[in-house]
Amino acid sequence: MTRIFASFAGLALSAALALPAAADPANLLGAFGNWSAYSTGTGSGMTCYALSKPRASRPAAKRGAIYLMISDWPGRRVKAEPQIVYGYQAKEGGAAALGVGPDKFNFFQKNSGKDGSAWLTSLNDTPRLIDALHGGVSAVASGTSQRGTKTADTYSLSGFNDALAKIHAVCNM
Repeated sequence: MTRIFASFAGLALSAALALPAAADPANLLGAFGNWSAYSTGTGSGMTCYALSKPRASRPAAKRGAIYLMISDWPGRRVKAEPQIVYGYQAKEGGAAALGVGPDKFNFFQKNSGKDGSAWLTSLNDTPRLIDALHGGVSAVASGTSQRGTKTADTYSLSGFNDALAKIHAVCNM
């Protein structure tokens, strides 16, 4: 449950990117191919995250911020927590997935305000997912909107390894 609440804070981080006047602004650590690395906060409240926007989205529809994000939370001892941000209200509790090559990882959807996100169903899958992302070329995130529309967002993994290494280094994870 703590990881779920921590993940909701990740949504706030993505919102902070769009709001330059946020109390704790995000610090760009670097851009690596299609991925960017950020940190925010200090001390035990520090968070580091790598994120990417999709290279393609289906169906073509107006949506808010869409990201695939990996976060480090050193104060909570959480390393490489994956999160999918859909840019729409998700079907609450609905199934979602992230495919990387032949591997498929199951996620669950949850809404926070107007944003829908997804987190791994089994936290034990985190190391296997991160390994797949390290060796992959692209990842496809699927989900279902509150209205029942199925979406698929394709992310390039170019720069993922460098962005992840940067956030691990900055957050000492």
